[in-house]
Amino acid sequence: MSALLAISDLHVGYADNREIVEALRPRSAADWLLIAGDVAELMADVEWALRLLSGRFAKVVWTPGNHELWTHPSDPVRLRGAERYDRLVRLCGDLGVVTPEDPYPVWEDSLVVAPLFVLYDYSFRVPGVRSRAEALAQAYERGVVCTDEMLLHPDPYPSRQAWCAARVELTERRLSELPAGLPTVLMNHYPLVRRPTDVLRYPDFALWCGTERTADWHVRFNARTVVYGHLHIPRTTWHNGVRFEEVSLGYPREWRPRSTEPGRLRRIS
Repeated sequence: MSALLAISDLHVGYADNREIVEALRPRSAADWLLIAGDVAELMADVEWALRLLSGRFAKVVWTPGNHELWTHPSDPVRLRGAERYDRLVRLCGDLGVVTPEDPYPVWEDSLVVAPLFVLYDYSFRVPGVRSRAEALAQAYERGVVCTDEMLLHPDPYPSRQAWCAARVELTERRLSELPAGLPTVLMNHYPLVRRPTDVLRYPDFALWCGTERTADWHVRFNARTVVYGHLHIPRTTWHNGVRFEEVSLGYPREWRPRSTEPGRLRRIS
């Protein structure tokens, strides 16, 4: 029996994570794999992982995390922002991997699988903080600052929030054109709603975890399941009756203390 499986935050730059990815196998020849971002920072590592997994699974569906979009000092590929994302999309095209720029595939004639790329806009703020500037100033003061501020460039957009706004508009239009009544699996690197970030050890980090503009998408676009990563807190939660699956592997220092087997693929359908 075929399965729709998911994982994220592979971070194959870590040798232990690379070993886990090397061991990933489908349960049947017809299995699909959803990868919800943060495969790696370096373009060569992203290519290695996607080439490996696309050769094993019947279909691989990928959406970028923030780490793929970094222009890392160690990466000979110096592309920034939208140009870097376009290069990743072309790489996926060469490997037969579905991206947010492709037609949304349909799983077993019953579920639209929609990979989303919408970024974040600093709207997940600590309660009582009203502006983006105030929220960022507070985060910097507390030393809780995402590396995106140094390595994720929005070019040619003037800011990351402007890039996010453009992606939200594009994605919302595409989702609105889906056939009415057909259930979806929405896959994004970031949670589509704010509530999953409430468990973060450092609440200010929620600034880099999504946008309030997607808060009703799981209801509006008939989601059966929402798949995401980024938080490195794998778990299942429910919002408005919709199942949300955080499917990240995470860093070795995070998965080693857990009793669960690292790299376990989450069954979505």
